[in-house]
Amino acid sequence: MGLRHLLRRVNEMDPVVWHRVAGISGMAALALGTYGSHIYKPKDVAYKQVWQTASLYHLVHTAALLASPATKYPHIFGALLTSGIIAFSGSCYVAALLEDKKYSLPAPFGGFAFISAWASLLF
Repeated sequence: MGLRHLLRRVNEMDPVVWHRVAGISGMAALALGTYGSHIYKPKDVAYKQVWQTASLYHLVHTAALLASPATKYPHIFGALLTSGIIAFSGSCYVAALLEDKKYSLPAPFGGFAFISAWASLLF
């Protein structure tokens, strides 16, 4: 499958697919946020803040996913936000859960994906 064929297939995808991605991500964000608020008890309380930051960014960018179909490049915007949620929030959740900062190495890439998603709205 060539790059042209792949790009054509992506462009043929229904942009509303990002609503489904947002639904899945939103359920996960609420479940993880609830876990973090009511069950998660780290030995080092600093990781509680890491979990809360992951949860906040997860939920905010999940809400932004709902706007994907209305953007000029819905698949770019949606894919970048989803990548950011996975890389930033996901690595922060893992680092907090395991109480080990080495697992947060993908977080800056997730932050860059978030910034790139928002920048894509400029074009």
